[in-house]
Amino acid sequence: MAERLQTIYRHLKVADCNSRPSDFVFNLTGAESPYHSTVSSAQQYRFTDNGHKLTPSQRQFYEQNGFLVVKNVVSKGKLDVYRHRFQDICTGKVSTVGMTVMRDIAIAKSEFMQGERAITKLQDFQWDDVLFGYCQLPEVLDYVQDFIGPNIMGMHTMLINKPPDPGTLTSRHPMHQDLYYFPFRPANKVVCAWTAMQTIDRNNGCLVVIPGTHTSELMEHDYPKWEGGVNKMYHGVVDYDPENNKRIWVEMNEGDTVFFHPLLLHGSGTNRTDGFRKSISCHYAASECEYVETEGSRQEKIANEIVELVQKKTKSHKVVPYKDVWKYRARLVSGQQINL
Repeated sequence: MAERLQTIYRHLKVADCNSRPSDFVFNLTGAESPYHSTVSSAQQYRFTDNGHKLTPSQRQFYEQNGFLVVKNVVSKGKLDVYRHRFQDICTGKVSTVGMTVMRDIAIAKSEFMQGERAITKLQDFQWDDVLFGYCQLPEVLDYVQDFIGPNIMGMHTMLINKPPDPGTLTSRHPMHQDLYYFPFRPANKVVCAWTAMQTIDRNNGCLVVIPGTHTSELMEHDYPKWEGGVNKMYHGVVDYDPENNKRIWVEMNEGDTVFFHPLLLHGSGTNRTDGFRKSISCHYAASECEYVETEGSRQEKIANEIVELVQKKTKSHKVVPYKDVWKYRARLVSGQQINL
């Protein structure tokens, strides 16, 4: 894997000095890519399914790197619908019952009218038909089925409203693997679609990925020991060393979508602008996946934390099995619902 990362890094260094790093990432995903994948046609694909949307070069890029950026997937008009719905939620016009509403630990002002609460992340909007419309977009699902097949469940939904950082660096997200949160397998039948709702770059905290780490195992996670603190449930890989990992900053334009594997090591940077940075995403899983036990595993800590949060929200003394939490979060998108 080290040799592969070095190759990508050399390509990045020789790219046009007037281009942003993300321009080269976009080039890598296209049919006219200057990048030559080492995945041969005779090699069995591990991380993608037979389909009709991905080009051979896109498929091979994802196989090798664990992520793929596709430009102009979602139109501005559709993103405006989700933006307006989010504003209605923030201003209390729409109920948040069933959703998980989060605020940055250091936020001091709202994006909207003075005195209203600023929401920095909205999770579990699967039962809001307007926002869940994103998860059902044919232009997104055409790609998703090429990763995990035709029986598709929406498992984890988020609209992220990354706030301006107040100087504490709390707006960043530690490097992590999404599979750490998921009690269902196999990992290769899970994919995230993450769409930029505006221009996203290093200034306002774009995604950071380490190509090829989707071939690794699930790593140990915990809260990072950051001086300014860290948001609730923002666990990161233990002993992560940025000096020993070749990172790529995934800069995107409005409507661009990155698809990535749940074992890909990724995070996001600090928002150093005065505005909020928006993106919308859904983690999809093939409905053939099965739930697994987390007790005694590297996922036990986050599982217990989430279960405790559910008990607190529902004011229940009964311990809810972790997989039952995810059964509530799951909603069929297309095909047949089998196990999840």
